[in-house]
Amino acid sequence: MPTTEQLRETIARDAAVASSRDADAYAALFTEDAVQIDPYPAGVHNGRTEIKEFISQSFAACETMRFEPGEVRAVGDRAAITFHITLSLEGGVTMHIRGVEVFTVTDDGLISAVDAYWGEEDVTFD
Repeated sequence: MPTTEQLRETIARDAAVASSRDADAYAALFTEDAVQIDPYPAGVHNGRTEIKEFISQSFAACETMRFEPGEVRAVGDRAAITFHITLSLEGGVTMHIRGVEVFTVTDDGLISAVDAYWGEEDVTFD
């Protein structure tokens, strides 16, 4: 089972890589058979290849992305976090998504599952 420190390090790597917009590095954070549901319950991405396709589309839809984890609650092999994603879109529009994610992490620090909980009411623009 990963340590609390390993869980926190995995969350930090996830945030840094998501903000870097590097789809290959993002996919490498996951096990080959990982399952990502973003947003829960409809956005199911099975395996590293589908996860890479999902994040590539997300990166292509914005000019910049900043993923900021908030509170982290790490227990056993899971970490629940609050997050704030800021996306710069064409035309100078900024999109904000706030929600919660629950990660399952392997002993070697890879993500084997992540569920993202956010809906329309969690998205704002300015």
